[in-house]
Amino acid sequence: MAKPNYDFAKRQRELAKKAKKEEKLRKKAAGIADDGVEDATDDADSDAPETIDGAANTTTDKPAAQ
Repeated sequence: MAKPNYDFAKRQRELAKKAKKEEKLRKKAAGIADDGVEDATDDADSDAPETIDGAANTTTDKPAAQ
C-alpha cells in the first residue's frame, strides 16, 4: 500500500490558507478604496422604497392600474 505524502498535503493547506488570506486583504482594500462604503448597493437594489424608519412605503399617489 502507498504511503501518504504528508508534506504535499501540508503544502497544499498552506497554499490554500495563503490564497484565502490574500483574497480577504484584496476585498478589504477594495472596500477602503470605495471611500469606506461597503455593501451600499445591497440597500439600493431593494424593489420597495423605504421610509426613514425602515418600514416599506405602501401608499401611492397613483390609482391602481386595471
